[in-house]
Amino acid sequence: MNKIFLVLLTIFVLHGAVHAADKIRIGYPAPLGHFITLSLAHQKGFFREEGIEAEFVQIRGPVQTSALINGETDYSVGIGNAISAAVAGAPLKVVACYVPAFPIMLIARPEFKSVQELKNKSIMVGTMGAAPHVIARMIVKHFGLDPDTDVKFVPGPSGQARLAALNQGLVAATIATPPFDFRAKKLGLNVLAGSHELFSYPEGGLATSVKKIKERPNEIKRVIKVGIKANRYIRTEREGTIQFLIGWQKVDKEIATATYESVWKAYNDDGTCPQDALRLVIEQAKKAAKVDRQFSIIDVADLSILKEAQKELGIKGQ
Repeated sequence: MNKIFLVLLTIFVLHGAVHAADKIRIGYPAPLGHFITLSLAHQKGFFREEGIEAEFVQIRGPVQTSALINGETDYSVGIGNAISAAVAGAPLKVVACYVPAFPIMLIARPEFKSVQELKNKSIMVGTMGAAPHVIARMIVKHFGLDPDTDVKFVPGPSGQARLAALNQGLVAATIATPPFDFRAKKLGLNVLAGSHELFSYPEGGLATSVKKIKERPNEIKRVIKVGIKANRYIRTEREGTIQFLIGWQKVDKEIATATYESVWKAYNDDGTCPQDALRLVIEQAKKAAKVDRQFSIIDVADLSILKEAQKELGIKGQ
């Protein structure tokens, strides 16, 4: 009888171990079009497939990195903030990239038909020095304008408020993420350029603490795989992703469809972090923090676990 009891007890314990999911907390800034990956993965059950129970916490801006450092969250979906914090000395690293090209739209008043026509005009951005401002500078430079002398960048509030200011004629142009490009067109404004069609600048991805990398590499690998699966869904399942956006962003189907059409090509299907683009983000972070010392990619990113995840998913040549 004792032997039978022990066998049954072992089966029960093992059964419980198999079905006990690892619990993690993921910080994200807002339900924006370039942060779809992991929230969609949660709804579609991809975390459960990897034995993970995920909780999502909406945290704005640099507070995301503080939450990671303090252990209040396990992961963050923002790459830019994590790299900025790492450059400033925080023990954080990027471990995957799901959106290598940040979809930022340059939107102008109806009378402006090209980026070049914005010379000597004002462009409203969000926080000066933040990623959208940096990308706005890159856009105007791409079209032959000097971002330091040919245009004037001014700080502004949220995307919706910036669009309202533009519509009222307070500035010549502004920048915004989808779906504000769709709303701008309905107001008769002109979308002059989309950054994700011009160059790479990583934004959506996965960042975590150095402590987590040392202690829970297998968990990180599973989370990375979840993100890759979700990105493949986003790129191939148009209607399913649009339905997700309707609920996640609390918008109607017209706006959700417009958001999808604006962002789906910005998502990769393998989690790869473009190294040249990462160096660009590093340099911008150094400039903003007024840091002179040299940083390599391994100072702000650990991509070894990503490579293991890719191998297990049959992704070659990374």
